[in-house]
Amino acid sequence: MNIVKRAKAPTPKFFKVLRNIGLALAAVGGTILAAPVALPIVISSIGGYLAVAGGVLSAVSQITTISEEANAIQ
Repeated sequence: MNIVKRAKAPTPKFFKVLRNIGLALAAVGGTILAAPVALPIVISSIGGYLAVAGGVLSAVSQITTISEEANAIQ
């Protein structure tokens, strides 16, 4: 199964929740990084880590699919 098919395949409920959490983390991290005021370096670093972690979490959760055998059982 290639990436496009995996992305379009049904995603389990647990991973949908994780994907949404990842999107929220990425949004918070992006907001911190794009703040119009000068923030301390520690806060900017945390924002960068949040953005990366949220992006990875969302991507991995999106390509997790229900297996063919599980679909046949349900």
